[in-house]
Amino acid sequence: MRIAFYGSSLLSSYWNGAATYYRGILRELAERGHDVTFFEPDAFDRQQHRDIDPPEWAPVVVYPATTEALNEVMDQAASADVVVKASGVGVFDDELLQGVMERARPDALRIFWDVDAAATLDEMRAAPDHAVRRALPGLDLVLTYGGGDPVVSAYREMGARESIPVYNALDPQSHFPVEPDPRFACDLAFLGNRLPDREARVEEFFLKPATLLSERSFLIGGNGWESKAMPSNVRHRGHVYTAEHNAFNCTPLAVLNVARDSMAHIGFSPATRVFEAAGAGACLITDAWEGIELFLKPDEEVLVARDGQDVADHLATLTPERARMIGRAALARVRAEHSYALRGEQVDAILRERSAAKTPQQEMERA
Repeated sequence: MRIAFYGSSLLSSYWNGAATYYRGILRELAERGHDVTFFEPDAFDRQQHRDIDPPEWAPVVVYPATTEALNEVMDQAASADVVVKASGVGVFDDELLQGVMERARPDALRIFWDVDAAATLDEMRAAPDHAVRRALPGLDLVLTYGGGDPVVSAYREMGARESIPVYNALDPQSHFPVEPDPRFACDLAFLGNRLPDREARVEEFFLKPATLLSERSFLIGGNGWESKAMPSNVRHRGHVYTAEHNAFNCTPLAVLNVARDSMAHIGFSPATRVFEAAGAGACLITDAWEGIELFLKPDEEVLVARDGQDVADHLATLTPERARMIGRAALARVRAEHSYALRGEQVDAILRERSAAKTPQQEMERA
């Protein structure tokens, strides 16, 4: 099937945590015979911070952030069998959603792919005239990268015909164990951009343990933290490119995952970083959220912390031997059960089944 996918960026992970997710799933769809074209705006300096070149498995159309260019790329939706508008493109989101769905053929599958369902649902609850909420009756399907039953139920209540979670996963071609890198040497590392709905949790789960364990070393990577006051035993490294993630995860004694407020509240929302760290064989400490055991087993494949004191306690008693044991167990689990090959298989089946079910209906309507 010809898939027109409108998203934030396939080429750059700069202020764009969905990049790994898009790459993993769309490459798998291409390997299963789908013809995928990705449309992304030239915005937020992402094109100046590319992680990858345009891949051979998916043409990428980079368009200027102008209304003229927007109309040109929206017109290309008319030739697709599947039209996907992802959340969080960041430029003309409302116009893009309405425009590509209006231009899609009657028999094309119309999909909204929500890569931040918790935030989108909060916005829709606060604004009954929200663009996504208005679009739901005309969509065939909502896919989300997390949220489980709470998100599925919420989307159905707001008018979606169907909602299916497609969780983050491991791309074993991109994330795997490597040799330690002295640049990332520390006891605990955290990688994530500074965002309003994450900062308080980073203070609790990362900066508080750093204060409690003044003799230990801490490293924080990501954009926006350079102006944040931190304990003297915390180093800041700025943006960490995807190609450096393996070394970032493999070098410290442990790495930390901190969910954003909305994701932690709704649960069943493992961040891409969870699978990247596990795929590198890292010992992962994560803040507690409902559903973690569906992905990694607490105390054996991941360490779970309810607050900063728990993080400090885990770190204070963690030996290199136990850290390696937890990392190896996590690596085996995600390779077996949480790969993008499996997610791609899931999405391929969804597209083929929904397309086959829709075609007879359209023929009946035309008859």
